Amino acid sequence: MRMAIEPRMWRELGLSDEEYQRIVEAIGRDPTPTELAMFSVEWSEHCGYPRSRPLLALLPKEGKYTSPVEGGDAGGIEAAPGLTVLFKMESHNHPSQVEPFQGAATGVGGIIRDIFTMGARPIAVLDPLRFGELDQPMARYLFNGVVKGIAFYGNCLGIPTVGGELQFDDAYRGNCLVNVMALGVVRTDKIVSGRGTGVGNPVIIVGNSTGRDGIGGASILASHELAEDDEKRPTVQIGDPFTEKCLIEACLEALETGAIVAMKDMGAAGITCTTCEMSAAGGCGMDVELQKVPRREPGMEPWEILMSESQERMLLVAQKGKEDEVLGIFRKWGLNAVVIGQLTGDGLLRVRDNGEVVAEVEAKKLAEPPVYHLPAEEPAYYRACQAWDPSGLPTPKDMTAVLRDLLSSPNLASPEWVYRQYDHMVQTNTVVLPGGDAAVLRLKGYRQGIGVTADGNGRYCYLDPYLGTQLVLAEACRNLVCVGADPAGVTDCLNFGNPEKPDRFWQFKRSVEGLADACRFFELPVVSGNVSFYNEAADGAIYPTPVLGVVGVLEDVRRHCTAGFKRSGDVILLLGKTRDDLGGTEYLKHVHGLVTGRPPALDLDLERRVQRTCLEAVRAGLCASAHDCSSGGLAVALAECCMWGDTGARVTLPAGETEVRLDARLFGESPSRILISAAPDNAEKIREIAGRHGAPLELLGAVGGDSLTVLADGEPVIAAPVAELKKLWRSAIPRLMEG
Repeated sequence: MRMAIEPRMWRELGLSDEEYQRIVEAIGRDPTPTELAMFSVEWSEHCGYPRSRPLLALLPKEGKYTSPVEGGDAGGIEAAPGLTVLFKMESHNHPSQVEPFQGAATGVGGIIRDIFTMGARPIAVLDPLRFGELDQPMARYLFNGVVKGIAFYGNCLGIPTVGGELQFDDAYRGNCLVNVMALGVVRTDKIVSGRGTGVGNPVIIVGNSTGRDGIGGASILASHELAEDDEKRPTVQIGDPFTEKCLIEACLEALETGAIVAMKDMGAAGITCTTCEMSAAGGCGMDVELQKVPRREPGMEPWEILMSESQERMLLVAQKGKEDEVLGIFRKWGLNAVVIGQLTGDGLLRVRDNGEVVAEVEAKKLAEPPVYHLPAEEPAYYRACQAWDPSGLPTPKDMTAVLRDLLSSPNLASPEWVYRQYDHMVQTNTVVLPGGDAAVLRLKGYRQGIGVTADGNGRYCYLDPYLGTQLVLAEACRNLVCVGADPAGVTDCLNFGNPEKPDRFWQFKRSVEGLADACRFFELPVVSGNVSFYNEAADGAIYPTPVLGVVGVLEDVRRHCTAGFKRSGDVILLLGKTRDDLGGTEYLKHVHGLVTGRPPALDLDLERRVQRTCLEAVRAGLCASAHDCSSGGLAVALAECCMWGDTGARVTLPAGETEVRLDARLFGESPSRILISAAPDNAEKIREIAGRHGAPLELLGAVGGDSLTVLADGEPVIAAPVAELKKLWRSAIPRLMEG
């Protein structure tokens, strides 16, 4: 007998009355309580993307590098002949705000499973993070807990955390952002599908036991705004990295047998997600028995088993007759491994509990929710910010003091306090360590290597989401060419507020449009990604914050470059041109307390010319160092090159920029600029390359001494010992964390 459904039941599961009626129409009857729970998670924004999918279709899937993966848990590019690098980024924002250690730890575990579920061995993790200002105790608590959670899980797995980024702003005070990116490598012909095929093939659950942790995490916790009185710790999963390490090895070993047809990670929505999506993707059905699912808690209801987001679990489809071989491998590694059902040919997902059918729905209707075309409305603040005139902004008298102040900002200070807690050398693939423009990883057995970076700028995207997102992509690509990597593919993590508010959805819409246009221009596919909506708290929404992970290919990993100045006497060159760009800058916010203006103007063609010049010069071995000019502007970039190289420099600002305000020349964030140092004999060769590509190039000065000196119009405007600057820069975050 079917239990009557009351309105409070679907509302408690996060469904609206309209959505409930859509479910009734989809299946032609009232759903059972178990079916209702399944629809609530699969039709949530976190799993089904009903509000974002129409816009995500704009993002290009093809580019200048082959992308041999489609429709998997991750995507990738072929970085060397026959070798694919898989990568993906996801968010664990809401769980980390509720329980920072476990929220971040399980975020790492989940994104790594998305990599090895496709047959790839995970080789690296990156962690772009955002919190409130560090003078707030809550921000320090969240920051400390998140970093420790990432370190705990990644270090236990033996997977290096090689990069990331940090930003602190009041916009993230009530809703931190914890985005995690993972990469893995796999032979292209060994990539594993998530499509269930083969009627009669057994369905196997492997890994950890199922408990009540994480229930409702996808549909409720990640699909609604956070309120201060929310009691949601029960929805935060608990991670077990030792089990995940065994799961990685067992899965990769099982794949070597050739007996695995398909494999999928049990992330958001757990068994519901894997069973319905695997069936729908393969055009088949599935019949499963819940009483066969290993559980660690007695008395679990069918809907609890199906919605549980307990960690370290996978669903496999094996070839019929070979299941015992597969089961034996997982049990050898001390893991649960149980056949819970089989594939059918009727397209129905049939769920039994002690033989009784508690759910029977068409897999495709469950896995493919209806889409919503939401209204978009330009925010009230937008035009005022665009019209801001910097001419009335006072110019500081002491630019050296401004530089010291900026280097003490946690947004520009050394992130060493974070990455020192991570093992970034395990697996011995890390060639360029954290803290620079991009990490560089070797591909063992291959001449090629990869560069990887993750970038975002919520302030830019708040002021202009279309332009701001393009600036983020341009910066990420510059970071890669600085280390000698050709940008090849993108994964995105799109963090926004409540899409049901038209001004928030406008931000999302313009951001995706900007990303799509820029990716097409640079011939970059968006191979994977994640949308995180409802990032709002009682005091408002976060800045619209698209975070982009970009992977690039080095032709020869030995021909890489780093950012620090190397030799006294090397000349310092500036690729690109400085303009009067102060809107949205760290200088404007940190020194003047303003978040306004139009973000720096971006000429995509100039950006491409600058990138091509730098990449060719690095690959030719002409550059001693290369460093992107971005947050903090030219003065901060020069200081970073000096601090990384433990050497001084003496430079003169280009004479042709006298019409640009002095603070903009020093701290403005005009894009398409790269600082290069090179032996004097190589300077003319770099100039020839720049001329061929049509990229502006200026000689600024030379490396040497123990101070950074910057002259403008013949007068020193910045002069400071590098050791003093480095002390400020390295101590800023530790000092703030001590409270």
